[in-house]
Amino acid sequence: MNSLKLPRLQTGMPDIANAPLSRPQGTLDWVGMANVHQPFRIMEQGQTTAVHGVAQVYVDLADSHAKGIHMSRLYLLLQQFAADRHLSAGSLEQVLAELTASHADLSTRALLEIRFDHFLRRRALKSDNSGWNHYPVKLRAQQIDDAARVELGVEVTYSSTCPCSAALARQLIQEQFQRDFSGAKQVPAEDILAWLGTEQGIVATPHSQRSVAEVLVRLAPGSGELPITAVVDRVEDALKTPVQAAVKREDEQEFARLNGANLMFCEDAGRRIKAALNADDRIVDYWVRVNHYESLHGHDAVAIVTKGLRDGYQPIL
Repeated sequence: MNSLKLPRLQTGMPDIANAPLSRPQGTLDWVGMANVHQPFRIMEQGQTTAVHGVAQVYVDLADSHAKGIHMSRLYLLLQQFAADRHLSAGSLEQVLAELTASHADLSTRALLEIRFDHFLRRRALKSDNSGWNHYPVKLRAQQIDDAARVELGVEVTYSSTCPCSAALARQLIQEQFQRDFSGAKQVPAEDILAWLGTEQGIVATPHSQRSVAEVLVRLAPGSGELPITAVVDRVEDALKTPVQAAVKREDEQEFARLNGANLMFCEDAGRRIKAALNADDRIVDYWVRVNHYESLHGHDAVAIVTKGLRDGYQPIL
């Protein structure tokens, strides 16, 4: 009986993804990975902070004959980047070039987005206390036509007290004062002072609500450290009523005073943030969405503002 002769097995491992297509089947805008959990480091004012980031990384598939990209190259480059460098505008521009170069035969551009929470210790308004506030951060770096674009997004939570509601509340207090003291030709100051301290006197209070400013800025090319804290500070300083961490009674009273001194519609908040961002030379362009989560009704009050550049951010919702 003749023995069966089998073909020799390939000695190398098959690489199906690298096999060319028999005919062109179209290009793809982005191919890559999302929800990659990865520790990163940021540096601000000479101090290094470790953050837990969630990344997505992509290249385009510009070769219509290629079956796919090399996912492992993107992952390993991201790992190496996180281990060797801090997050900065310059390092993000550099890793974009490396991602594109890793697929030089397939791709022409790359995109990296990283999300994490940025924690800042904030002092109380009056008391000798402090606590941590957290700010969701989004970094997006994109390489297109040999040009890198680095964007920084932050969310800032604050309190907004309605100017209309405040005016209506003041009117009700005036009317109550007339009812309570209408028969008196003169009212002693101490009686008025006591009346102002009662619920029967202050019969109405304006409504306010927790609000969020979503801020996306485009950084100037070649920028150094990421100005995360600087952008947060600019927005909070402009609004005057950021949410607090450690709060004693004296802090709450000061917060009430700040709300009364900074009544604002969403339009007012948008204009304040616009003026603050226009004053920062590191910011080339910006897009801002102000969300007032109304306590009066079930829908939100929203304002959108951009810098207004011809080829810049568009006022999309």
